[in-house]
Amino acid sequence: MRECADECIERDKGCDNKECRLWIKHKEDHNCTLVAIEKHGALTLHQVGARLNLSYARIKQIQDVAVGKVDKEEMRNELFVLDDGFF
Repeated sequence: MRECADECIERDKGCDNKECRLWIKHKEDHNCTLVAIEKHGALTLHQVGARLNLSYARIKQIQDVAVGKVDKEEMRNELFVLDDGFF
């Protein structure tokens, strides 16, 4: 875990660095996604929605778009390998 997250846990105080890409408005987890993952492990889409004040359906839409982007990138990588004659 990052040093700043460890420090927040030790001080038992939420992170104030809202510019950090890992910051989340959730004081129970010290406003840090790393702390949330460390404490709770994987979260359900319902749990993510509750933390972000978004519906399950909206979180599912975001997940579907993200997975689609990953799939497209994997497809591009496979095509690149084929074009270079590796397969």
